[in-house]
Amino acid sequence: MLKTRLIAISLLVASVLVGYFAVQVKDTKFPYKFGLDIAGGTHLVYRADTSQIDSTEISDSMSALRDVIEKRTNLFGVSEPLVQTEVGSSLEGNQKEHRLIVELPGVTDIGEAIKMIGQTPSLEFKLAKETQTEIPETATSTGEQVSQRIYINTGISGRLIEKAQLEFNPTSGEPAVSLTFNSEGKDLFAKITGENVGEILAIFLDNQVISSPVIREVIKDGKAQISGGFTPQEAKILVRDINYGALPLPIELISTQSVGASIGTETLDKGVHVALYGLLVVIIFLILWYRLPGLLAAVSLLIYISLVLSVFKLIPITLTSAGIAGFILSIGMAVDANILIFERLKEELKSGRDIDSAVREGFSRAWLSIRDSNISSIITAVILFWFGTSLVEGFALTFGLGVLVSMFTAITVTRSLLLAISPKKDTKLKKKLFNSGINFSDF
Repeated sequence: MLKTRLIAISLLVASVLVGYFAVQVKDTKFPYKFGLDIAGGTHLVYRADTSQIDSTEISDSMSALRDVIEKRTNLFGVSEPLVQTEVGSSLEGNQKEHRLIVELPGVTDIGEAIKMIGQTPSLEFKLAKETQTEIPETATSTGEQVSQRIYINTGISGRLIEKAQLEFNPTSGEPAVSLTFNSEGKDLFAKITGENVGEILAIFLDNQVISSPVIREVIKDGKAQISGGFTPQEAKILVRDINYGALPLPIELISTQSVGASIGTETLDKGVHVALYGLLVVIIFLILWYRLPGLLAAVSLLIYISLVLSVFKLIPITLTSAGIAGFILSIGMAVDANILIFERLKEELKSGRDIDSAVREGFSRAWLSIRDSNISSIITAVILFWFGTSLVEGFALTFGLGVLVSMFTAITVTRSLLLAISPKKDTKLKKKLFNSGINFSDF
C-alpha cells in the first residue's frame, strides 16, 4: 500500500512539473509552433524548367517535384506546409509556365524559408557525342572542319537516385560521391552503359558538366560515382542535398511574400477559452456522476493534456486548426477510457466485492475494451498519416499521439491514483464515494 501511494505521489509531482512546462508560452526554448492559418508564414513561388523533358512527362515530373519539396519541408509530417503546382502563361507568348507554390507556416523570415527549401541540385546523365562542323570559307577562313561536342539526354536524372554516399579515393584521398540508383534507374543505367561502351557519359550538376567518365563496361549493379574535383565540404553538401531529395526538375525562385494568418491569434485565444469551458463541464460531469473516481479521472485528464502538449512542444508539432481538432478528439477518447473503467468498477461493487479488489478487477475487465477501441483508432490515424496530404497528416499525428498518451493516463495514472486511496476496510460511506452519484433507476 505504501509503495502504491509513493508511486501516485511521484506521478503527481512529475505531472505538476510537466504541466508547468506545457503552459510556458513566452521566453522558452520550446515554444509552440502554429500553422499558416494561425500564425501566418512565408509564400514562395518557384518556376520549373521543363524545357528539357518531353511534354507527356511534365505532369508526372511536377508531381514528383512537389512530393520532394513537401518531403524536405515536412520531414516528420508535422509542419504542415502547403506545397502545390500550377500552370500559368509565360511572358514570352503562348508557352505554359509551370510553377511550384510553397507556403511555410510560422516562418516569417523569407531568407530562412528559402534556406529550408534549399538548393537541391538537379542531376542529369548525358551521352557526349563528337560532331564535325564545317566553317564556311571566307576571306579569313579556309573552310576547315572543327569538332563540336553535343550532349544527348539519357533519361537518367536525380529522381532515379536511391541514395548518395561520401567516399574517398584510397590512393589520392580525393573525395567522391557514390550514387545508388533505384530499381528503375538501375535497369536504365545498365541499358545505357551496355549500349554505349567506349562513349562518354557526362554528369551534369545544375546544368554544368562536373565529370565526363568513359563507359568501360556495362554497369549492372546500379552504382555510379561522381568525382568532380570537390573539396570534402562540397562533396558532403552534395551528398546531403541528394539524400534530402534530388529534384527531378531545375527550379528558380521568382516570388516571395509573407502570408497573414487566416484565423489569427485572437480567434485562437477565443477557441482556447471555449475549450477550457468545455473541459470544465466534462470535469463537473465526471465528479457528479462518479464521485471520488470522477475526481481522480479529472486529475488524470489534466495530466493527459499536460503530457500531450509537452510532446507537441518537444517534437515540435506545428499546430493548425486541423491538428488542434485531432487533439480535442483524442481528449474524448481519454474520457471514454475512464468511463469504461468506472462502469466496470460499479459492476464489481454491485457484485459484492470490496473496493480494492473491485478497482483491480474493474481495470482488468475494462482493459480489453479500451485496448481494442484505441488500437482501431491508432490504425485509422496511421492510415490517414500514410496516405493523406500534409493537412491530413497533421490531424492524424496529433490524434494518434493523443490516443497513445490517453491509454497511458487511463491505465497507469488513473489506476495508480485509485489504488492509492482504496481503503483496506470498506464502510457504507466509502462505498458511496466510489459508486455512481446519479442513478436513473431513482427517477
